[in-house]
Amino acid sequence: MVEKFLTDIGLSEKEAEVYTALLAVESASVLDLSKKTAIKRTTVYPVLKELMEKGLVREVPVDKKVEYQAEPPERLQTFIENQKTKLEEQSKILNEIVPRLKSISRDSGERPIIKYYEGREGILDSQKEYFLEDGSGEESDIYMVYPKDILEETFTPGETKNARQNRLNKKVKAHSIYTYSKGEIPSDETSERVKLENSNEYPILCDIGVYKDRVRIHTLGKKLSAIYIKNHDLAETIKTLIKLAMEKIKLEKK
Repeated sequence: MVEKFLTDIGLSEKEAEVYTALLAVESASVLDLSKKTAIKRTTVYPVLKELMEKGLVREVPVDKKVEYQAEPPERLQTFIENQKTKLEEQSKILNEIVPRLKSISRDSGERPIIKYYEGREGILDSQKEYFLEDGSGEESDIYMVYPKDILEETFTPGETKNARQNRLNKKVKAHSIYTYSKGEIPSDETSERVKLENSNEYPILCDIGVYKDRVRIHTLGKKLSAIYIKNHDLAETIKTLIKLAMEKIKLEKK
């Protein structure tokens, strides 16, 4: 029970063993401690060093030799207070450190996070999560491909407006390729839109969006569903394909 408490407050198992062994004697050598705890002598040395740094053990001279003595158990209160202070300081700088760590870590090769949603409600939920996870504060545009006719048949004007408003609330500009039988939808300051005229030869049957490291795919056939994938490499690749397609369509329209 005593050793479990010591490990709970931050000591390693070996540190707890050595400290309790020292409490039972006036002082002890490394060899004595090794015999009492069954810990190898070569391991006892670094354990003692850690305990001294924690203020729980000190060196004492005995017959011209160095032995080790446990500090009184009351010293554990000081150790706990120091641990508490460190945690409070770390908590204060956490918000600053996390973005820095993200900036130096490479996302490439990461294991994708994949979620699947079913039905209309599932698609609407995936739309919310798409922007909800964004906490980086970095500006980024969204790249989309969608069939406007099918979207109008599937969702109400209110639902479409809410989805757009989620994007606008984040001040995210859209770059879109779309198909639409009722004419062109002009671009504006919030969206760059390019219409794909030959939709029979190049049908678009899904609503696809790429935002930062996130890809959403909404299947709009008989069984509505949404696939949400969080992966840097996949997002960048699909974004590149959309950009290339947009440039090609613009050149053909000139």
